[in-house]
Amino acid sequence: MSLRQDAKALQDDLVHLRRDLHRIPEIGLHLPRTQERVLAALDGLPLEISTGTELSSVTAVLRGGRPGPVVLLRGDMDALPVTEQTGLDYASQHDGAMHACGHDLHTAGLVGAARLLAARRENLAGDVVFMFQPGEEGCDGAGHMIAEGVLTAAGRPVDAAYGLHVLSSLLPTGVFASRPGPLMAASDGLFVRVVGAGGHGSRPHETLDPIPVACEMVTALHTMVNRRFDAFEPVVITVGSFHAGTRRNIIPDDASFEATIRTFSTAVSDQMAEESVRLCHNIAAAHGLRAEVRYDREYGATVNHAAEHDFAAETVREVFGEERFEPLTNPMTGSEDFSRVLDRVPGAFVFLGACAADQPAAGAPNHSPRAAFDDSVLADGAALLAELAVRRLHRPSVSGSTHLPDVPRPRGNWRATELPPG
Repeated sequence: MSLRQDAKALQDDLVHLRRDLHRIPEIGLHLPRTQERVLAALDGLPLEISTGTELSSVTAVLRGGRPGPVVLLRGDMDALPVTEQTGLDYASQHDGAMHACGHDLHTAGLVGAARLLAARRENLAGDVVFMFQPGEEGCDGAGHMIAEGVLTAAGRPVDAAYGLHVLSSLLPTGVFASRPGPLMAASDGLFVRVVGAGGHGSRPHETLDPIPVACEMVTALHTMVNRRFDAFEPVVITVGSFHAGTRRNIIPDDASFEATIRTFSTAVSDQMAEESVRLCHNIAAAHGLRAEVRYDREYGATVNHAAEHDFAAETVREVFGEERFEPLTNPMTGSEDFSRVLDRVPGAFVFLGACAADQPAAGAPNHSPRAAFDDSVLADGAALLAELAVRRLHRPSVSGSTHLPDVPRPRGNWRATELPPG
């Protein structure tokens, strides 16, 4: 039977696993229960399995029956700090945590791919690395796994890498979509604390009020995008957190806000890092206050290698039909730490529509407490990952050689609630 037919036979098992994972969402780099479920699901397969030292990752290597290249398939496993409001009978059992981005589907789908490929191990011309990754949502789990050696887990460098991401809106259910070049944005964080001198709300002239100054900064940052950046170079700034004061008649000593900044080129990101920091310092100084400003580089843009994108698109069309692949005209402004992998290995990232509503526009988006995903796509997602691996192992010239430069270890264990880049 074909991989797609075999995947259909796994559908019920994959749904069971996905819903089991959905009930027990875990946040950040340490996902002990999720890791336990993944290890149990892989038990009995001819895999060389290792787990992470600084995070609850699982790396599994499948040795093919013949020599050849190495292909990496990735699925992220972590949830979001969101309280679920879907009303599903398998909804999260943990208040304040939810698989609102579909990573439970990614994990189950990668388990499915591992089972499909393990059954064909003797016919594989090369090795497959399965990357079960924690901490995609703001914790740079990919960076941690790279630092711990996932890209050389097979004993030699990975030659190509592929990943899927489900969407609860935007795309019709079962439709794959991608584009060559930039697919998703880089994500940076701007953290600002405006330091003034508080006092009585009735006598603001005797204080250095930080609130209007911080508000001016927020407005000026949005204006800066239109006046300092080329209109054809997309930049998105969102201030998602603003905190100041305790009561309406007290002027506080300080005010703080945090922003996420999305860009698609290194040059624009560099310009934003310089100009946003200078803007905040200068506005504070103009009012006689002081600003403490930090600009964090988080995830780079997710960039599909052209040849690998074309290969993935061709595979979708051949296996599932022409109508099942939708070329994307524009990139998406969300971010992904799979960018860490694609910075170092030729590969492609593909979206998969998993909208539970009749119309994609009616579905709550990823990261919403009402986001619902149609798990009928699990078999096809697993089948595509397996097909990409099989075909790529037998087409070693598609991407050429791979060079893995040194990569610095990520800085500490980022807080899962701190500005999730995705």
